[in-house]
Amino acid sequence: MTVDSRPAAAGGLAYRLLRRIIAVEPEETRVLFWCWLYIFAVLSSYYIMRPIRDAMGIAGGVQNLQWLFTGTLAGMLVLNLPFAWLVKRLPRGRFIPLTYRFFAVNILVFAALLHVASAAQTIWIGRVFFIWVSVYNLFVVSIFWQLNVDLFSAEQGKRLFGFIAAGATLGAIVGSGLTASLARLVPPMVLLIGAAVMLEVAVFSVARLTRLSPSLSHRPDAGNAERPIGGSVVAGYAHAFRSPYLANVSLFILLFAVSSTFLYFQQAGIVAAAFKSRGAQTAFFATLDLAVNVLTLVVQLLLTGRIVLSLGVALTLALLPALTIIGFGGLAWAPRLGVVAVFQVLRRAGDYAIARPTREILFTVVPREDRYKTKSFIDTVVYRFGDQLGAWSVALLRIFGLGASEVALVAIPVTVLWLVNALWLGRRQEVLEAAAEPIPPRAAPAGRG
Repeated sequence: MTVDSRPAAAGGLAYRLLRRIIAVEPEETRVLFWCWLYIFAVLSSYYIMRPIRDAMGIAGGVQNLQWLFTGTLAGMLVLNLPFAWLVKRLPRGRFIPLTYRFFAVNILVFAALLHVASAAQTIWIGRVFFIWVSVYNLFVVSIFWQLNVDLFSAEQGKRLFGFIAAGATLGAIVGSGLTASLARLVPPMVLLIGAAVMLEVAVFSVARLTRLSPSLSHRPDAGNAERPIGGSVVAGYAHAFRSPYLANVSLFILLFAVSSTFLYFQQAGIVAAAFKSRGAQTAFFATLDLAVNVLTLVVQLLLTGRIVLSLGVALTLALLPALTIIGFGGLAWAPRLGVVAVFQVLRRAGDYAIARPTREILFTVVPREDRYKTKSFIDTVVYRFGDQLGAWSVALLRIFGLGASEVALVAIPVTVLWLVNALWLGRRQEVLEAAAEPIPPRAAPAGRG
């Protein structure tokens, strides 16, 4: 039975159940399953390693964390070049598995090193591991969405991306749960081997999606899907700033990261003042994470697709900046534990459930080269640069004596700029989708577009 003849068989029980939740077509059912397994495996892998990373970062000294974040940004810059070379030379069915297997081998190397290292050596290995996992997290998730924006059209993305993102939430819950329950019983080496195995599950899912992609041939360029993309190795760097549309996508991610860092430091100060016990602080953060995951999963499964289809990309994309403006206003008025808790839960859930799937739709209307090279650069380098910019900005504001309320007030105009940017981007995406032609990268004067 050929791939093209099989989607009709998807109109069975699975299809009928899915139709109760989202607007899915019969030929999309099996693709959704493999997308779910793919992102579930990737996020499980990361969340297995995340607690190990955080413990190693603290073991090396809290005062070194800012340098570890700087090292992460440098790692993002370096890794994008060989990835762009793979994108140029190989079809997606080969460069994606190669990239994931490269990361899997890295995981196994760290597992072996940590198993044989002395206590002093573990500190230095831990610092490298902290940087590596921080690079790994954004990179492997970005590659997942790169494939999705290449598989699905903008119309499909509006219906399906929120539901697909629910697989990421479940993966995060399972991965963190495994580490929480096993960390005291098994050495880190065993957990890291498990993380590497999950990447192989992701590779298997990519192979299945590659075989099924002809059944989703809603794009004019679908016939070229398994050909090497070609182009320049540095195209991702150049197009992110030369195309007005992609430059504004970069600005969206930058402002999101800056506002996230502002909120992170606000939360850290308020929690430190509210709880003197480290155990109480950990319990508070765990409660926030649980609330975020539950709310995110409910919205992803039941509401995201409906929100995007009813509001459109522009208004949906603007929801998170609007919520952030209100949240920082609340913190400026009352920088208290309850305010920051509600703000964090709503903002993080809004990001995972609504903003992230919606911003991926932005890339469905760009050329294939930009879906991989430029998207990788924006999702990794621009995002981490925003982290750095936000962290050093907060440090500078504190040098000038600004407290929690004043820092929140400074964040509001930054977030207003983000809101305007989101509305422009959403409207531009809708214009490009209606015109049914991707925007070509082109030179534009700095600061315009």
